[in-house]
Amino acid sequence: MADELLRVRDLSTRFFTEEGQINAVESVDFDVRDGEVFGIVGESGSGKSVTALSVIDLVESPGRITSGEVWYRNPDLADEVRDDDPEAVDGDYVDVRQVPENVRRALRGPSFATIFQDPMSSLNPSITVGEQIAEAVEVQRRARSNPRSTRSRTQGFGLTDMLASTVLPGHNYVSDESKERAIELLEQVGIPDPADRADEYPHQFSGGMLQRAMIAQALAGEPDLLIADEPTTALDVTIQAQILDLLRDLQEETGMSIVMITHNLGVIARMCDRVGVMYAGEIVERGELEDVFDHPVHPYTQGLLGSIPDLDDPAPRLQPIEGNVPDLIDSEMDDRCYFADRCPKAMEECLSHPPEFDVETGEPRDEKTAAGEHGVRCVLAQQEFDPSRALPEDYFESDARRTSEGARDAAAEDEEVSADD
Repeated sequence: MADELLRVRDLSTRFFTEEGQINAVESVDFDVRDGEVFGIVGESGSGKSVTALSVIDLVESPGRITSGEVWYRNPDLADEVRDDDPEAVDGDYVDVRQVPENVRRALRGPSFATIFQDPMSSLNPSITVGEQIAEAVEVQRRARSNPRSTRSRTQGFGLTDMLASTVLPGHNYVSDESKERAIELLEQVGIPDPADRADEYPHQFSGGMLQRAMIAQALAGEPDLLIADEPTTALDVTIQAQILDLLRDLQEETGMSIVMITHNLGVIARMCDRVGVMYAGEIVERGELEDVFDHPVHPYTQGLLGSIPDLDDPAPRLQPIEGNVPDLIDSEMDDRCYFADRCPKAMEECLSHPPEFDVETGEPRDEKTAAGEHGVRCVLAQQEFDPSRALPEDYFESDARRTSEGARDAAAEDEEVSADD
């Protein structure tokens, strides 16, 4: 079994809005191993992208990471921060949530890189594609030439240098070596005539070409971990396949790990070694790809898989998941299974918030249990569905729910009185 490159523990992110506190990420745990592709799948609004942004500390106001640990294996970094932040170091692992912000910022590029959903909005339309990739290369070249403790936010390129590069024709931030490397990266991701295309602007690229350029920019720092956030959403099927093949080839060539975020189960099946299924800010089921796809336990996972057409027998109607994803406002989120109001197998036990169970043993999993095992946040890991304990179909409608809860409270009070007598 490969070593873990990244260990995410109890990660929670909140957005503090006028409507109330939104629990976008709720106590998320997962590991990413060396050289693997770990998939995170779920409906829109389930917290996939915010989880990725939380890992690399790019959550913007009014969002805030409220708790959690992100342990990254990097012996050199551990040696650098051990004296100043001993609590942030555990062997070769560093909890990047505990180190100073400038250290976390310096990890973006050489350690963590991201491919965002929309490449057109992620690239500057007024700067050539080659120049933007070359800038990313130059930043990493300058960063490597300076000790981490002395790196500034601009990696050694201050206001004086910026003014000089604007006024003096011969004074440029990006070196010729970085421009040559940018062309090599464009060639590496399969863009034809890379030297010519490097001088073109984003609007002159097709969607697939822009996505390849984004991948080239992400590879500029030779990262250990690449986060691909919906990298094929805006592409047609043929281009999607090309981008996925490219990512797989680059992963095998460089040995980097990939976190693949998508709502497309076909992408997960094609790319990933292990998968985590997200719902309402939680990972509700995770494990090896074959375990989750062939033996799903959580009704939400079963519902996602049931929404895929069967190419061998296309006649049966698809079974969509009833209801909608919750809005995640804290005041409206009860302490229960968040999927219970949409679940066809909801029972009385689902009114309590379930821990994560080991599917094989049916026992609650310890937070340090290896993430490669099949785990699920559902009482069905411990017991079969019992129709006699099923919640009424209208239970979560306000009137029926108040009536049911009132009856349950009254019964509890009667039991207390009987016990006192």
